[in-house]
Amino acid sequence: MKKSLIVNILMGVLMISSGALTLALTPTQKIADQQERINLETMIPDRFGEWKIDKTIVPLQVDAETQAKLDKIYNQTLARTYVNSQGERIMLSVAYGGDQSDSLSIHKPEVCYYAQGFEIKKIFPGELLTQYGKLPIKRLLAIKGNRNEPITYWVTVGSKAVLPGFDQKLQQLRYGLTGSIPDGILVRISSIDNNNDVAYQLQAIFIQDLLLAVNVNERARLIGTFQT
Repeated sequence: MKKSLIVNILMGVLMISSGALTLALTPTQKIADQQERINLETMIPDRFGEWKIDKTIVPLQVDAETQAKLDKIYNQTLARTYVNSQGERIMLSVAYGGDQSDSLSIHKPEVCYYAQGFEIKKIFPGELLTQYGKLPIKRLLAIKGNRNEPITYWVTVGSKAVLPGFDQKLQQLRYGLTGSIPDGILVRISSIDNNNDVAYQLQAIFIQDLLLAVNVNERARLIGTFQT
């Protein structure tokens, strides 16, 4: 048998094997189909702690092109502004997607705000110590004209909150290797304040109050579960 023929046969076998392996490792089972359906409107209370909805202010609205992209990623979105008894306001945005595979992943706020003409500064990861564990978060500052908007956000992939980027990809891969497609949530909290430190402190208080207000199952969907 000629050497070239042997090489061609081996190449064919490798291609078939590679295709079979790719098919075997392609996730097919959606975690979202195995869980109780999420309803963001009922998950997030209208009132909790000292906070209530302020309908006079709506969080950042995106343009039509960006919205079309978000509609492909998320099944549900929620945008509200809350105000406390001191007149301090927090803008809350929550987005849920039933398919957070690598090709359809969380849309980060720094990308969304940049697309709306904001200058993005001071992006830094961190941890927020909650009553239920350490929540991995990202903080950033979005500026547009006189609008100074400190932002805190986090994402969950499946049952775990992760930092966007490498940790997020790693969590998606873990699910993929089990044949599962994870769902995901992005929670964004922001406020318009020229004092960034004060804003982040208020946002931390808001997050703690929110987590106390939701029941245990909804809290697990909102921030994932923590190892004890």
